[in-house]
This record gives sequence, structure tokens and C-alpha cells, in this order.
Amino acid sequence: MSDAVRVLIINEPSDLGAAFRATLEHTPALRTVGAAELEDSGTTCVVLAFAPEYDPAAVAALRERAPEARILVAFQAAGAAEIGRFVEAGADAFVARCAPPRDICATILALAQDRPLHEGEAEAPAPEVAAESLGLTPREAEVLRFLSAGFSNKEVARRLTVSVRTVETHRLNLRRKTKTGRLKDLVQLARQIGLAPVLDGEARPLRRINHETHRVASH
Repeated sequence: MSDAVRVLIINEPSDLGAAFRATLEHTPALRTVGAAELEDSGTTCVVLAFAPEYDPAAVAALRERAPEARILVAFQAAGAAEIGRFVEAGADAFVARCAPPRDICATILALAQDRPLHEGEAEAPAPEVAAESLGLTPREAEVLRFLSAGFSNKEVARRLTVSVRTVETHRLNLRRKTKTGRLKDLVQLARQIGLAPVLDGEARPLRRINHETHRVASH
């Protein structure tokens, strides 16, 4: 298919499984290519690079070599600081290595078509998937969703029918596991791994954060 999105896979781990490659190869809108085709003109090329084997320095070199490419980094576990280094190096988006192959392919398509990664076919990984990739429990991931939407500790406690002290404990665990306690870093982390904030239909926050300033820029 001539207008298929080109996909260059870098450092594909041997334990990823055959299902991912089979799903990718049988998705008509995608076409795998070799490194020699990276700089070819025509359709968008999305580079799927696997961390930590592919580090921020390698991403920066790739960005310099192919400024028009879209770089999607797949990770097993990463803190806010590490993700920040990848963003500064030129990464466009992130996906959990443990995400279902269909979701990874959908994310590649959304990135190539400049669509939000949490809408349409490129639905964000379920909170359980994002939590597992960061070492978070489902409840910690849920608290992170509330925090990224601008809820205070007291409001989170009320919505989840738990004590404020319990919420504070979850925030302490988030600080320890993500290696940051700053709210803006948690907001950025939640968005970059596709962990969507609580929507208006789910609950009404007392205050809002301008997430637009935390979006990963498209290069």
C-alpha cells in the first residue's frame, strides 16, 4: 500500500513475542522498513525505539538525522525524570512495552496522522497497563489520573471515598516510584504514557490545570 505509514523498529527485544510483529505486518495502514528508508521522502515514518536499550542520546542523534520522523519510545519502566530526558532528546510519544500489539499499532497510526493518542483507534493503554509499566498499583494510577486533572487531596479523597491520609500515602508512593513530587511532573508523566486525566463526565474537579502546556510537542 503506497500511502501506508512507514515503521522503522529499532532494538526490537527478542522477548517481545511473535504476536506484535504479526499484528504489525498484517495492518494494511502500516509498512515496516529498514534503516536505509528512514530518510526517504513520501509517507510519514514512525520510529519505534525500545528503551532502555535505546537511550536519550541515541534519540537525539536520530532526531538530528531524520528531523521529520516521529519517534515513539517503548519502555518497561520509567520515571518522570527519565521521560523528561527523552522528551528533551526529541521523542514524540511513549508507549508501554507490555501494551497489546493492536494498541501499539494504533498509537503508531495516531502519531503519524497527528491525532491525539488517547482518541479514536489509538486509545490510551488501560490504567492497569500504565500502572504496571511504572510499577504503580491500580489505585495509585487512579489517584494519578485525579491529580493530573487538577483535584486536590481532599477532593480525591471525597471522590474515592477514602481518607485524606490515604490519598497522601498514595502521593508519597507516587513520589517514590516516579522519583518526583512536583505536580507538573506528575501531570506530564500521566499524559506522556497515555494515562488520561479524569474527564468531566466522570467527576467535576475543583480546579483545573492547563494540560496544553504539558503536551509532548510534535517534531
